[in-house]
Amino acid sequence: MNCIVVDDNKMARTAIKLLIAQVDFLHLKQECATPVEAFNYLQTEEVDLVFLDVEMPGMTGIELVKNLERRPIIILITSKKDYAVEAFELNVADYIIKPVNLARFTMAVSKAKELFDNKDHVVEANEKDKDYIFVRANSILTKIQLTDIIYIQALGDYVNIYTGEKDKRFTIHCTLKSMEEKLPATKFYRLHRSYLVALDHIDTVEDNTAYVGKNYLPIGEQFKKDLLKKLNLV
Repeated sequence: MNCIVVDDNKMARTAIKLLIAQVDFLHLKQECATPVEAFNYLQTEEVDLVFLDVEMPGMTGIELVKNLERRPIIILITSKKDYAVEAFELNVADYIIKPVNLARFTMAVSKAKELFDNKDHVVEANEKDKDYIFVRANSILTKIQLTDIIYIQALGDYVNIYTGEKDKRFTIHCTLKSMEEKLPATKFYRLHRSYLVALDHIDTVEDNTAYVGKNYLPIGEQFKKDLLKKLNLV
């Protein structure tokens, strides 16, 4: 995976570069001292993964991510926990608190590698009256019944499809918007910018949370009113 490091602190960049050197599948292409430098680099170069500091002068790492039209896999690295909610909203692969040790770094890049390895897995389109979809995994097309899908989580340009079959998960290269367009609106609802849920699998709704089995999903304020209508509230 081609990667870059973006941090205004030279010692911090050096620390991440030393960790990258210990992972065989990572190839460092560039180090950037400012978000603007990274933005310009990403406009012309193919980068799979960005190790990105959050607090930097001029533009924060979070602002950089929001401004990227073509977004690589992102691992945010910061000395504070304050940005965790924003990181969640941006669907980054991981959020690491400095100082970064090898064990935590390895965990983060393993998540990124899983996303990268599934980048060619696409959902095969079907007419909306179909009761199934196909996903491509390791060059094999696998049928998933719509009734088995519990919810779908956005991860930037990827999604996780969670099914009821032993909590099986499919990670594919596809946007949540694209998934929403492929699935029947009578059975699935976008209850948050990062979640699409199967209406039949919602057990309870409390305040801004939908409980789906043992999982609890956030409900965006702008989606709540329509969700209650979809649930046939009496």
